[in-house]
Amino acid sequence: MKKIKGGEKDKFSLWLLAWPIFIELFLQILLGTVDTLMVSRISDNAVAVVGFSNQLFNALTTLFATVASGAGIVIAQKIGSGREEDARTVAIIAFKVTAAIGIFLSILLIAVPGPIATMLQLPDELLPLAKVYISIVGGGMILTAMISMLGTAIRNTGNTKGPMFTAIGMNVIHIFMNYCFIFGAFGFPQWGLTGVAISTVISRLIATAVLLLIFLGTFQRRIGIRDIPVFDRKLFKEVLVIGWPLGVNSASWVFSQLAIFSFLAVLGSTELAARTYMNTLESFCFMLGFSLAMAAQIQIAHLYGAGKTKEAYRAVYRVLAFGLPLVIVNAFILVLLGPKLLGLFTQDTDILALCAALLWLNLLLQPGKMINMALGNSLNAVGDTRYTMVISLIFMSVVATGCSYLFGVSLGWGIIAIYASMISDEYIRGVFSFFRWRGRKHLRMKEQELLHERGLSQEDQRLALEKTAMEGVATPAL
Repeated sequence: MKKIKGGEKDKFSLWLLAWPIFIELFLQILLGTVDTLMVSRISDNAVAVVGFSNQLFNALTTLFATVASGAGIVIAQKIGSGREEDARTVAIIAFKVTAAIGIFLSILLIAVPGPIATMLQLPDELLPLAKVYISIVGGGMILTAMISMLGTAIRNTGNTKGPMFTAIGMNVIHIFMNYCFIFGAFGFPQWGLTGVAISTVISRLIATAVLLLIFLGTFQRRIGIRDIPVFDRKLFKEVLVIGWPLGVNSASWVFSQLAIFSFLAVLGSTELAARTYMNTLESFCFMLGFSLAMAAQIQIAHLYGAGKTKEAYRAVYRVLAFGLPLVIVNAFILVLLGPKLLGLFTQDTDILALCAALLWLNLLLQPGKMINMALGNSLNAVGDTRYTMVISLIFMSVVATGCSYLFGVSLGWGIIAIYASMISDEYIRGVFSFFRWRGRKHLRMKEQELLHERGLSQEDQRLALEKTAMEGVATPAL
């Protein structure tokens, strides 16, 4: 068993973890906005197809995100406890499993793109574009699976810069090729949305190759061909115990969003396009908060593995203290600048009118998202994934999805009612997550385990746990 070097502890400070993730997210979102802007030059229908298809792809990624997310947390915990060899084994196993799932999804989406789009109630006028886009981009799901797993594994070793630079390069290549295919520049054929799909696959292929090179050398003992047969049933079970609730949790959110997009499709292509444009703008509101939440998950998992439960408990409050004000300020700025920014994407007056109202609702939506990101990631980091799964299943199904259909579609109150349902869901889950974290259930279990290893009597263990709990709760702020 190899211990990590003392100097490597600095890699797991919140700021050093967060800033590369922030830069990666910022440039991804910025270039994603440029991507949407370029696709809008084809047509608003093309934008609607891309937005709809991305929801479908997000739904399917939950099948391999189960393994990737669970593996990421276990890797950080193992490194925190000084068991890097176990972390390396977990990474190898998870990579093989996610690649296999990715191959299955690629075959499925190449084979039946049309029936899938029809089943999800995509408007008939969008089906021809959707068949092409889903089959091409969906055929590259193997690449998406590998990028997800490789990036997660690398980040959770404390190296957040590698995925950052890779993501930047991938998106720059994608935007350049989009320009070439959409406008027929530099001798490229003018293939429109088909060209956009091809450029997406090519850029992801390059990113996969780069991340694989980083991954092979990310642990102290380099990964090679001889490691292909590596498998440890106990470690894989550990990944699944944490990972399967994460997968269900993620699936709850993604399928909820997919259902909501289907409701919007029933309302019409105007509502669908409006939501797609709003998704692009909303991303700028929480990117710093989200990067802090992701960094906190890595840090808390590392601290939890090292037995530093008090530090782990307090970390989430630092995230909220920084993240909430930033999200609120960014959302308010978006209210002021949003109408002008939306004018860059479309001149459709109906779409612009809808988005103008949604910008104000976004001011209420984003703080709720920030609370869930910080508290949910922290609960996941200590292995309390079943709780986040349960509240997600209940409230996303009943409040976000059920109320969206009831008020938005059935009663005819439209997209405003759908947004109100999403806002309610975020805050309800945020309150439940907050009280769960305050209860410190899994942190207490870790403390009990550590005290037992030290051979203390039951009475001494009880007194030590009470003292630790009081110290942790008494100073939750910065």
